[in-house]
Amino acid sequence: MSKQEPDPDLFISPNYCKKLGNEVLEDTKIEQEVSIAKIELSNPAKILQLVESLTDKSTRKLEVKLNRYLKTECESKATFLISLHSIAEEAVVQVFHERILLDPLRVTLSDETLNALVNFQINHLTGSEQLDPKIQGLIKDVVPQGTGEVIVVPVLRQECKEKEVSYPVYLVCIVNPVRDSLYISKIVSETFNYCLTLFLNTRQSEDERRLKAECQSLLLVARKLFSHLGDLSDLLKEIMSEARRLTNAERCSLFLLDPDHLHLVAKVFDGVSPSERSTEVRIAADQGIAGHVAATGQILNIKDAYKHPLFYKGMDEATGFKTRNILCFPIRDEDNIVGVAQLCNKINGHFDYFDEQVANAFSIYCGISIMHSLVYKKIQDAQARSRLSNELMLYHMQVSRQDVLDVTMCPSQHEMPHFSKFSFTPRNILLKESPCFVLKMMQDLGFIDTFRIKQDILVRFILYVRKGYRDVPYHNWSHAFSVAHFAYLALKNFELVEKGYFTQLEALAYFISCLCHDIDHRGTTNSFQQQSNSVLASLYSSEGSVMERHHLSQTICTLNTEGCNFLESLSKDDYVKCLDLIKDMILATDLASHYKIHSRQLTLAQEGYDKTQPEHRYYLASLLMTCADLSDQTKDWAETKKVAQLIYAEFFAQGDLEKKMGKTPANMMDREKASIPDHQLEFLTQCCICIFRILATIFPHAKVLVDAIKQNILCWESSKRIFEKFKLEGKTSYEVLVSEELEFEVRSTLDNLN
Repeated sequence: MSKQEPDPDLFISPNYCKKLGNEVLEDTKIEQEVSIAKIELSNPAKILQLVESLTDKSTRKLEVKLNRYLKTECESKATFLISLHSIAEEAVVQVFHERILLDPLRVTLSDETLNALVNFQINHLTGSEQLDPKIQGLIKDVVPQGTGEVIVVPVLRQECKEKEVSYPVYLVCIVNPVRDSLYISKIVSETFNYCLTLFLNTRQSEDERRLKAECQSLLLVARKLFSHLGDLSDLLKEIMSEARRLTNAERCSLFLLDPDHLHLVAKVFDGVSPSERSTEVRIAADQGIAGHVAATGQILNIKDAYKHPLFYKGMDEATGFKTRNILCFPIRDEDNIVGVAQLCNKINGHFDYFDEQVANAFSIYCGISIMHSLVYKKIQDAQARSRLSNELMLYHMQVSRQDVLDVTMCPSQHEMPHFSKFSFTPRNILLKESPCFVLKMMQDLGFIDTFRIKQDILVRFILYVRKGYRDVPYHNWSHAFSVAHFAYLALKNFELVEKGYFTQLEALAYFISCLCHDIDHRGTTNSFQQQSNSVLASLYSSEGSVMERHHLSQTICTLNTEGCNFLESLSKDDYVKCLDLIKDMILATDLASHYKIHSRQLTLAQEGYDKTQPEHRYYLASLLMTCADLSDQTKDWAETKKVAQLIYAEFFAQGDLEKKMGKTPANMMDREKASIPDHQLEFLTQCCICIFRILATIFPHAKVLVDAIKQNILCWESSKRIFEKFKLEGKTSYEVLVSEELEFEVRSTLDNLN
């Protein structure tokens, strides 16, 4: 049943409100004319009927009804409201006449724009051309081109009656009206006298419902975050994924504070974790937008990034990404700021007041989850280290006092011809005599006298290191002894200490690092450790160089074993420096680390070594470690072939394990697919000879090493024909490698060529 129009007689003043007498009527003639004008202007019954219908809890539905009413009263083509939010500093259109917009139109407003609207009185009309350009642009986006005139009436709300402070809350836009401006102004004024409070309360209720929904979302996010505590990298990616989703941002970055170096390190940059990008992103803790937030602890909501003095547009120029706006907020633990989160480009608008509130609440969850993840990681590390220590203790026997005496009191002089020449093959030394030779080399290099090292403690350390190596085909004690022997040769032949390339302390660290660089090697690569989710991977995968960090850890563990700390005579500063040097040198044996600095080492060799530059000393030490680790390739063909047998025995054992795990091994790890001469030639030509050429550029005496590699390249080249011949007979690549015929055939081929 449709509603009937109210009876106009209901709004006629009753008799007791009328004034009698001609004199009174004459005196109030003007007032009566004004009253008649008001009656003609509007029908109170219609306004009450409008107010009666405004029962919706949605401002969109309320605006539909209000627009319909104003269109009728103003006889216009269409009407709409621009909602002004002073806290969020934005203008929003969510309904055009009776059509609710799926994506509300928004523009950012400044305080000056909002304050300027206060100058327009509630009964004063203005065309859109008199308004701020951003509001004009918004109106043009809403109103179809060619519609006609748009009359805008600001609606103000009085903040404080005593001080008469007002601020704008709506702009009422009347499109192409028939009625005159004065009429429209009074209609809007009278309508909002009744409706404004209801509209504002509904708007506030919607804002509170939005905050409530976002808080509920945060609780769900918190539950998701705590399910990732076991992996900090996954946790940080999840944090930024949820932050981006909650605020509807295009990109995200999360920086954690490195307090030791006063830098912010990007753990997730533009949504990408360090493992997925080639370089680490670091910024000073007091620079840029993120640095400012880290230093002040205050959230930054930047609506125009390119106009902000702290914004660095170089990153946009490098990546091609266009940053429009930024929301950057701090992440705290219980006491301090631990990081900064940065969100870029709010989709379809800018970050508003509610996004700031979400960010502030979200940062609390971030800080708590990160703190617990770090604690959880420490507990996991402690448990893994405990398991490793138990495993190591079960695997290795103790060094007896008699073992130490056998070395320290050994009557043999251990003289070997050409022991100090690069052509000498250290693998020819009997393993039982190798500890004596290690002691002999350290004596010859002057370490024992210079650092007042007690021989019994040093020998016990050497014996523990030997027991620390497992009986794997290649990465065993024999390999460690060969690498240490190259360190001895380099120190002797290049006169590293005498010519100032190394200090005596650096030389000691170099020799010890070579001796210990592969302790407890499992015969498998770093990638295998990570793929198999080993205990070592759980400890070190986040830092990279899994095996190398384990070798370093076992070196320190051995040094700290009772009766093994032969460095105890060093001063505190020298002791700390020596351990730092050992750390850098052992980690340098990861070829992945070498490739990162290879170009710098090449530049160093070409431009000249500067002994006063710490970076040059580090690059040289890393180069010498890599050369020592690969020194087997500088021996003669017969020795190189034997070493290849050991290497591929280890490779194929790993390949077999990978197949059992359901993975496909690399060709050089697959005994069925490997082409050993091709793999060896690739390794020698693309890796080894490049490294030793750099060494020979710095030290001309190293040219003999380059020549030896060239000779081995010729041997492997000539072996390809032999491998192909035996392959036709059904033999695998490894069977050919270990056959006696191979060496003979290669020698014969080379003799014929010569």
